[in-house]
Amino acid sequence: MHTSKIMQMRWLSIIWLSLFSYFSAASTNVELSGELKKWHAVTLTFDGPEANETDEINPFIHFRLNVEFTHISSGKKFMVPGYFAADGNAANTGASAGNKWRVHFTPNLQGEWQWQALFRKGKFAAVSDKPFTGTSANYMDNQKGQFAIQASDKAYPDFRERGRLEYVNQAYLRFAETGEYFLKAGPDAPENLLSYADFDGTFHSDGHKDNLVKTWEAHKKDWNENDPTWQDGKGKALIGALNYLSSKGMNSISFLTLNIKGDDQNVFPYIDYDTYDRMDVSKLAQWDIIFSHAQKKGLFLHFKTAEVENQGLLDNGGLGLERQLYYRELIARFGHHLALNWNMGEENGEWHKNHKTMPQTTIQRLAMAKYFYNNDPYNHHIVIHNGNDYNDLTGPDSYYTGASVQTHRKDFGHVHAAVKRLRAWPVVNGRPFAVAVDEPGDAQDSLLPDELDPEHNDARMNGLWGALTAGAWGTEWYFGYAHPHSDLTAQDWRTRDLFWTQAKHALDFFKLADVAYQEAENKDDITNNAWVLGKEKAFYIVFAKDASKDISLNFPLGEAEYSVEWFDPRNGGELQTGSVEKINITSPLKQYFRREKHSLGLPPKDGTKDWVVLIKRR
Repeated sequence: MHTSKIMQMRWLSIIWLSLFSYFSAASTNVELSGELKKWHAVTLTFDGPEANETDEINPFIHFRLNVEFTHISSGKKFMVPGYFAADGNAANTGASAGNKWRVHFTPNLQGEWQWQALFRKGKFAAVSDKPFTGTSANYMDNQKGQFAIQASDKAYPDFRERGRLEYVNQAYLRFAETGEYFLKAGPDAPENLLSYADFDGTFHSDGHKDNLVKTWEAHKKDWNENDPTWQDGKGKALIGALNYLSSKGMNSISFLTLNIKGDDQNVFPYIDYDTYDRMDVSKLAQWDIIFSHAQKKGLFLHFKTAEVENQGLLDNGGLGLERQLYYRELIARFGHHLALNWNMGEENGEWHKNHKTMPQTTIQRLAMAKYFYNNDPYNHHIVIHNGNDYNDLTGPDSYYTGASVQTHRKDFGHVHAAVKRLRAWPVVNGRPFAVAVDEPGDAQDSLLPDELDPEHNDARMNGLWGALTAGAWGTEWYFGYAHPHSDLTAQDWRTRDLFWTQAKHALDFFKLADVAYQEAENKDDITNNAWVLGKEKAFYIVFAKDASKDISLNFPLGEAEYSVEWFDPRNGGELQTGSVEKINITSPLKQYFRREKHSLGLPPKDGTKDWVVLIKRR
């Protein structure tokens, strides 16, 4: 046969195979769902291979669905991981098998978007770091499509009104749509929030601390008509709990997603307690109903991916098959939400004598953050909780963007100094740590129930305002083990109702102040008897535990006039006028004397109580 004919046949064969692949992909059914609006999740559900959670060919490990989304006019691209979704309605059916494969994408731009699916089958395809490992699994592989995105129509507190919450190389996080910065406040407890009786799974009766499974019954009355449920009315109580927190003006919740060896042992994404490579599809779909409602109610999601007892559970702490699979599934199923952070571990590292699993090393601590940096298409905030300190995570190979801080005094007395110390640290890869205080107080007491401590003076003064005036971007509140409604047993957030009101007052103050607090830093050295957060020659936020003491501020010289207003952190309300309404700086700049001391006067009433003073340059 002539060479030219051989080449011709080869080219015909290539063309035929290409056409076969194209039409095979094109014939796969795909459902596009979602409101098709900016910052709203767009979901693609494909007909793929029939699979079961327990198949010998593991659908979570040996298949990989990625979809690349491209904004046509700007060229902006997102490579988004997908996942096995059983029958596509597993939250309601409880299905463990089916042929539905799904991806969620949250567009950040209006206009036309294109997508292209990449579907692979092969040994360990899901956890390979190579873009096209494995062979084409046909079905939706190389399938393409297009959709148009309109503006969002949502209103506050729904995060879709504000856009994605982003780390922007500052100590505070910022919303991409509105440009406003975010201060969080809410419960850190219970850590086993997801140990909930209405979720599917084996955890209810597997013999591992089943008595700690929650009903959240106290909040069932807070569920509203048209709120989500699953399986003929399940989920109402936990949905109601989210409604309650939002109604109190709180904007954050915190939860573990893996505590197999921990204090509770009922929260894990797997089909059972002893299996680490098979996901419970229906349970995770129900989790996402909770997370989606939380975002609509303006509640930030603090994903704590492991607690201290579990840090070596997967791959002995390394980044092997089990850990990569776990992280990929978290990103694929929940990463589309707008306001969240990934916490690599609670009380992480080798820091006490009796670790239940192998404590993680510096290399492993760094590897976890790098995985999320490389695989989360939205680059959500990445933090780690102290056990070990953070000083091994500040080098050029670190992808952490923040610290989650725990302190250990009953009166919350370490909070202010802990935040100041971390805010003063060198930057990481040119980035400052964004610091949040997520477990102020000690293990036994911390934030007490209202019936034991209705005024919450230490929590308010040392914990809440101590954190904010040191430069923290928020606080979450742990419930001590020595009291009812603890970190493991709490299922009624009303037990701290009076404190949520005080935390809301703090959030309200920063809106009333209307200052660029994201540009501020701690300035305790320019005052006495108080704490100060400020921006030089612009504004100063002064917190005094006892306003009857003389409070003065050393102002920078140069002609300027400052207003002085007072805020009641106990009762909230508007800014008020004290005994001094304004301060004039008239001294010219001098070589040796660069500050001028002025008294801030007295508050309008209750001088022996704690007050906040807002000083703004006019």
